[in-house]
Amino acid sequence: MTKEINVQTVIDSVDNGVVVLDLFGRVKAINQKILDLLEVESVYSYFDIKELFGGVTLKKIFKRKDNILGNRVFINDHELFCDYFPHVVDDTVEGVVVICRRMHMHLDAVMESSYDGIYITDGEGDTIRINKSYERITGFKVEDLIGRNMKTLEQKGVISRSASLLALKNKEVVTINQQLNSGKQVLVTSNPIFDSKGEITMVVTNVRDETEIHRLRGMLRENKIVKEKIKREIDELKTQLLETKFLVVEDENMINTLKMAQRAAQTEVSILVLGESGVGKEEVVKFIHNKSKRGDKKFIKINCGAIPENLIESELFGYVKGAFTGADNNGKMGLFEVANGGTLFLDEIGELPLQMQVKLLRVLQEGEVVRIGDSKPIKVDFRLVAATNCDLEQMVEEGRFRKDLLYRLNVVPIVIPPLRERKRDILGLVKYFLMSINEKYGWEKSFSSEVLKYFYSYRWPGNVRELKNCVERVAVMSNDNLVVVEDLPIEFRGKCSGINQVKMHESNGTLKEVLEKVESEMLQKAYEEHGNVRSAAKALGIGAATFVRKRQKYEEKLPVFQK
Repeated sequence: MTKEINVQTVIDSVDNGVVVLDLFGRVKAINQKILDLLEVESVYSYFDIKELFGGVTLKKIFKRKDNILGNRVFINDHELFCDYFPHVVDDTVEGVVVICRRMHMHLDAVMESSYDGIYITDGEGDTIRINKSYERITGFKVEDLIGRNMKTLEQKGVISRSASLLALKNKEVVTINQQLNSGKQVLVTSNPIFDSKGEITMVVTNVRDETEIHRLRGMLRENKIVKEKIKREIDELKTQLLETKFLVVEDENMINTLKMAQRAAQTEVSILVLGESGVGKEEVVKFIHNKSKRGDKKFIKINCGAIPENLIESELFGYVKGAFTGADNNGKMGLFEVANGGTLFLDEIGELPLQMQVKLLRVLQEGEVVRIGDSKPIKVDFRLVAATNCDLEQMVEEGRFRKDLLYRLNVVPIVIPPLRERKRDILGLVKYFLMSINEKYGWEKSFSSEVLKYFYSYRWPGNVRELKNCVERVAVMSNDNLVVVEDLPIEFRGKCSGINQVKMHESNGTLKEVLEKVESEMLQKAYEEHGNVRSAAKALGIGAATFVRKRQKYEEKLPVFQK
């Protein structure tokens, strides 16, 4: 005779909490485990049994006559996951067994550690589980969604479109863009889970916040538009520069400087051009003159350091007949008058004597000059551009330059970068100077790639002037048409420290291609030696931002940079 199985004994042996309910939802049996899970003494004392269903109704269970798994419920601050197993006899549901458990620690940790939102519904589209990332992304609360059907959420506009419903309908993975009523845009992928009968038991949805990505894409589009605009402006400026025979410009630093000079040239304000000796200040001043409204008028240059102090006033202001002993009988027009209508370039303005600084300031303020020996003022109208390699502010502190004149001259300061900070100009200038020499003497001289490497690596303390002299000297003194390293002066080679460690592949390419190879290897070698951008940039005589920009360009373009 078979011994009758005791239901209580069975459910007490189960490691999960178990509640057995009849057709009317009355408790027929309950084990101690569920009381332990809730940390209560009596299930009847602490909660209504309906709370075990958390949105899943008995009616629904009886209607489906199938298991419902993984429902998430909250009871007295305790989170449980409940599975419902209807007891079916002759196709009639006579009760239901509810098995409750806490999610396995590791599985729960995995789900909650996901940066993406996870949203789980059952096979009817009812919400049964949500992780914290979903709450963070959407702003919704788990208690407001658990048990609610996706159709209801869609109809009420909580979400624009439900991927879970589409997955249930199509019985396949669905990915859509979803607009939340919070304004956020999310990428939603719903994956249906099937049982052994091919029926969908749940839908697991991954939700990824695309709002920031859309914002960044918008910024990238805007930056691309700005970048393209700047590139067009630079290309236009370079085209203009190519038409200017006294300027050779390829480096971005110098292009930006000339771009500023071109803007200033459209005005009538005073411009002070600053830079080391030999950087090409006079060429930039000519550029300003040619781009100004006075470009078709006179360009008068005065080297303030080249005129003797006792003659400078008569040169600038002129004089009348008999103004002083030795004066021309017809008198003389001063350079201020000669420049009338055009541009007056005061080079080496720091060499102007203090007494002449006072008189120059008066001319600028009043717009008129008085010749030596005369009392009649003469109106003058010229554009003033001054240049110096001196530190005028230091000279002001030392009492060697007037502060008020500095303020008058320095309305728009334009600093010409030294050649070591615009290295992309070096080979272009070498090509220009060598071409001029070849044309002058009917030669066909050229430089080997190794020679170009030396030119590029040298710091050129004398800047463009020194580079020009060096090109001429080497071209003149070389015996063959191809100038090689041995033709370079020994003292010059000695100053190119570390040049032999920089390997450059021989190339029959253009000067631009050779320059890119030289520059990329110099950047790579400097970074390997110094280990950081700032030190490497300093060693090469360029700014850190310039170093990073160039390095990024060559990482994409040349094989010398291996990540």
